[in-house]
Amino acid sequence: MIEHPAPEASRPLRSWIRSSPGTHLWLLVIAITSLVVAIAPDRLDHVLLHRNSSNLHELTRHPIRSLLSSAFWIENPASLALYAVLFEFFHAPVERWLGTLRWLVIVATAHITATLVSQKAVLMAIEDHRAPRSMVHVVDIGVSYGLAAAVGVLTYRLPSPWRWFYLAGAVAFFGIPLATGGTFTDFGHAVSLAVGLLAWPLTRHPQPTTVSRET
Repeated sequence: MIEHPAPEASRPLRSWIRSSPGTHLWLLVIAITSLVVAIAPDRLDHVLLHRNSSNLHELTRHPIRSLLSSAFWIENPASLALYAVLFEFFHAPVERWLGTLRWLVIVATAHITATLVSQKAVLMAIEDHRAPRSMVHVVDIGVSYGLAAAVGVLTYRLPSPWRWFYLAGAVAFFGIPLATGGTFTDFGHAVSLAVGLLAWPLTRHPQPTTVSRET
């Protein structure tokens, strides 16, 4: 189990990053890929997003690569600041609480499960003529599935009765769009939230936090 040091009062920023290294490494990679998209010549950004998408076309040709790479890109680089805030509010607390390994297992499982299930729904819609054939090439990238899972598992970190208010808010946030004619992405978010909630057994013995002292 990977243990992370407790915050150091003298170096709050360094301590904060060290306490959730996976979250901040992931965020750094997303920042780099967002910069690439932002400075890419015309049409090249479109090509990059499609090649790193986990749509039906890429899943059929390059299943492992598409599942992995799609977790490190966002479609709109202007959203990077928002994602940075969301990572700090949801991913970082979960990683510090459960440890990097368990956090990674939960968000990776959610990302893979939600992607496969939602793209299966797209395939069925195409076969039933409820969606155009062009949906095979739809851009399906981003980090929102992992975030939804972190939102779900963080439910178990809160004490009652706040836990139930938080859970109701999370279910409403992800459930209302799905219930009112949402997209395959909304479906994936609901699946990811469910994965986070089903990860309760991994929260039963959270990792101990060690105190780092420097001489």
